[in-house]
Amino acid sequence: MKKEISYLETIKAIDECKKHFESQLSTRLGLTKVQSPIFVKTSTGLQDKLSGVEEAVSFTKEDEKFEIVHSLAKWKRVSLARYQIPMHQGIYTDMQAIRKDDEIDDIHSLFVEQWDWEKVIGKEDRTIDYLKETVKSIYKAIRQTSILMKKKYHYLTLDLPKSIFFITSQELEDMFPEKTPEEREQLIGKEKKAVFIIGIGEKLKSGKPHDKRSPDYDDWKMDGDLLIYDKTIDKTIEISSMGIRVDEKSLKEQLEKSGCMDRAKLPYHQMILKKELPLSIGGGIGPSRILMLILEKKHIAEVQASAWDKKTESELKGMKIL
Repeated sequence: MKKEISYLETIKAIDECKKHFESQLSTRLGLTKVQSPIFVKTSTGLQDKLSGVEEAVSFTKEDEKFEIVHSLAKWKRVSLARYQIPMHQGIYTDMQAIRKDDEIDDIHSLFVEQWDWEKVIGKEDRTIDYLKETVKSIYKAIRQTSILMKKKYHYLTLDLPKSIFFITSQELEDMFPEKTPEEREQLIGKEKKAVFIIGIGEKLKSGKPHDKRSPDYDDWKMDGDLLIYDKTIDKTIEISSMGIRVDEKSLKEQLEKSGCMDRAKLPYHQMILKKELPLSIGGGIGPSRILMLILEKKHIAEVQASAWDKKTESELKGMKIL
């Protein structure tokens, strides 16, 4: 029988798990931790538009509009230039955001937190092979954190595979043509346990992308999602979304495909088009998802401080979480 632990014990385990993972991540990818904003000026173009339909929480100060960040995908790349980060080194930060349009369930809340990271690369690194090697490093950081936590907390049972399975979004669609992208993820995740899906944002043979991606940070040919099967909740969960970032050519192509050429006039996009920003690779890693996975929790409320609607509060009380 699995041991029931107190709330205080859980808090201590959460802190320890985060510290282990941050140490692993920064060492394996060559990252330095920095501070980051929770809001940006709308006029800069630094906001992550996500799929393009989510509305940011915003406010106005002295006729200037500011938005709570959805992520720091663009801010980080600008920061690499600002901090003059050397080749093959990078930064990471504790990103906190509010995504008010997200659907609340066992792995989603309105409060979003990520380890947002970004790393300087060379032109020769803009390859699928380099993407895969970076994914492997992140996966090793997760697996090693799990091993370290199991050594101290003997009631933990997670046993991640030694290697991660790679598949393109088109190969996955070919495998399960009658399934939705979400159903495909659940099937491949349950079979392989740890999967990275390459190529998200570009239209597939079906005429639809595997998932929507903003056209102005990841290069759709060299990005993807890291998925791990969580046995506690019997669900494949997305741990990280990441990719090699757009250069001037892929940015223009993707803005045209998305009908977003108006963004090309914004300061951030101009810096890319004029080659004023370093080439980079980056992404976001979900602390709450990693904590749920490693600490074997049934709901995000067990590892995250957020506010909940009445329906969710009632459910959480029934689960004896609140």
